[in-house]
Amino acid sequence: QVRLVESGGGSVQAGGSLRLSCAASGYPYSGNHMAWFRQAPGKEREGVAAIYTGGGSVYYADSMRGRFTISQDKPKNTVYLEMNSLKPEDTALYYCALSRGSRYYGLEQRYFSFWGQGTQVTVSS
Repeated sequence: QVRLVESGGGSVQAGGSLRLSCAASGYPYSGNHMAWFRQAPGKEREGVAAIYTGGGSVYYADSMRGRFTISQDKPKNTVYLEMNSLKPEDTALYYCALSRGSRYYGLEQRYFSFWGQGTQVTVSS
């Protein structure tokens, strides 16, 4: 059974940093795509970044490039999202998601079949 568990969210002041973690279990970790999405109140869920857990290729939404970094620790079956220079508009529920297989289709919800419960990030001004 696929399980994705996010952690690391919290409250931070603008300009601060956070590192989110997503621990994966219940399936062969390597050879899939994992991603971070976020959803702010009243807004649609949007993709942040994705990583291929096989070769390590990374993908970013254009608006997220530069301040956010996705990475992984294969022995720990864990994907991270490092967030720097946080802004109040980064406030959202951040989700980890899994797309099985080696083919990357894009950073859209419809391509990811498994989701974690989310971790809240709140950035105050």
